[in-house]
Amino acid sequence: MTNYFEHHIFFCLNQRADGAACCMDKGAEAAFDHMKSRVKKLGLSGEGKVRINRAGCLDRCGEGPLLVIYPQAIWYTFVDNEDIDEIIESHLINGKVVERLAI
Repeated sequence: MTNYFEHHIFFCLNQRADGAACCMDKGAEAAFDHMKSRVKKLGLSGEGKVRINRAGCLDRCGEGPLLVIYPQAIWYTFVDNEDIDEIIESHLINGKVVERLAI
């Protein structure tokens, strides 16, 4: 059995109604939009390549914002688009985990 995507990325885009810490309050939506746009522009998206999806709470709110890349199950936090670009370049293109962002 082979994976349909080489990398399947899930962004936590949960918004907590009670005011507790959540990824949406830390720029996750903008990072999601940026990664989706960059991956498409670089020709990395599609069958056998990269798929980026929205996710609800991934239950690691205190470590967010975050995303997880499967099938490797590598969890990343990020601050800005530069971090997202580094994940794209290092992990998605070159197959190297960005250790400074891994959680």
